[in-house]
Amino acid sequence: MALVTLSPLNRRRWRNFRSNRRAYWSLVIFAILYILSLGAELIANDRPLLVQYRGGFYTPILNFYPETAFGGDFRTEAVYRDVEVQCLIVSGGLDRCWDDPEGVIAAAQDGSLAESVPDFDRGWLVWPPVPYAYNTVNDIGGSAPSPPDSDHLLGTDDTARDVLARVIYGFRLSVTFALIVTFLTSVIGIAAGAVQGFFGGLIDLLFQRVIELWGATPSLYIIIIVAAIFRMDFWLLVFLMTLFGWTALVGVVRAEFLRARNFEYVRAARALGVGSGTIMFRHVLPNAMVATLTMLPFIVTGTIGGLAALDFLGFGLPSSAPSLGELTLQAKNNLQAPWLGFTAFFAFAIMLSLLVFIFEGVRDAFDPRKTFQ
Repeated sequence: MALVTLSPLNRRRWRNFRSNRRAYWSLVIFAILYILSLGAELIANDRPLLVQYRGGFYTPILNFYPETAFGGDFRTEAVYRDVEVQCLIVSGGLDRCWDDPEGVIAAAQDGSLAESVPDFDRGWLVWPPVPYAYNTVNDIGGSAPSPPDSDHLLGTDDTARDVLARVIYGFRLSVTFALIVTFLTSVIGIAAGAVQGFFGGLIDLLFQRVIELWGATPSLYIIIIVAAIFRMDFWLLVFLMTLFGWTALVGVVRAEFLRARNFEYVRAARALGVGSGTIMFRHVLPNAMVATLTMLPFIVTGTIGGLAALDFLGFGLPSSAPSLGELTLQAKNNLQAPWLGFTAFFAFAIMLSLLVFIFEGVRDAFDPRKTFQ
């Protein structure tokens, strides 16, 4: 049904893309992984998804509830992973939870608690598949980092945080960051390259000198200086990466517009009185998309690599952020914990491979010279 609303040209492009099975299945797998990561809080969290307590339902993942709401003593937010809080919930607020919480929970599980607590008062908790958030410091009963086990499938890092939870959140962070930066740099770079190539002359000359000066700017040093002055966060890093990354597409788009601006269809459009903006972005740009899309995989993967490198060097996001680059740094600093290195390697390898395969299919789908059967 979706193809009905597409133009014949776009339907052909979609068929070409689907014919490239490697690109198509990479898109399916990547889309599933990214959509799941968008709901990371529902997959990995140290707060229950749903709590039933004395006949009432609570959603700790969405709302703040003090410990007093479950029969506790403190007005601060309930720490649901504490065995005393869990005991208060499942027992309906029994005082025995402060003396023998594990015994009360065991009694609730084997049914013997039913003798002293009515069914109406007994409660339960629904936990996410991974009952740890990316910043949850776990009591592992030993030294950190700890190896993979039944509680932590990928082990813990050197501050006892669950690695699987950090990978889930880190995947979302890396891909979202790369997509935002790629979109912004592409819009600016394509617009600048189109103006240069289409008008040429003095405009092209001035733009080229500006780009040469801008390209010679040591971007890493600028980011280090900014990180020393300001507290680095997600949007500041997006701004800095866009500020120094928009020139990547200018040369390719400029060359395509220089080549196409004297074609017959452009001259005909000018003779008919069509405006320059319409000619540039409706007629010339679609023909320049193949060369432009060829560069997009390098921008996306380069942005992910740049974010990881900055985090690895300590000039990127705060160390508390769920960064794959920070995980790589931990792998370097803890060679006795090989699971950290393997996790970081496979996370980057799978993510970048899927993206490259997808963009290869997109590039070929936009190429009029290639038709798949």
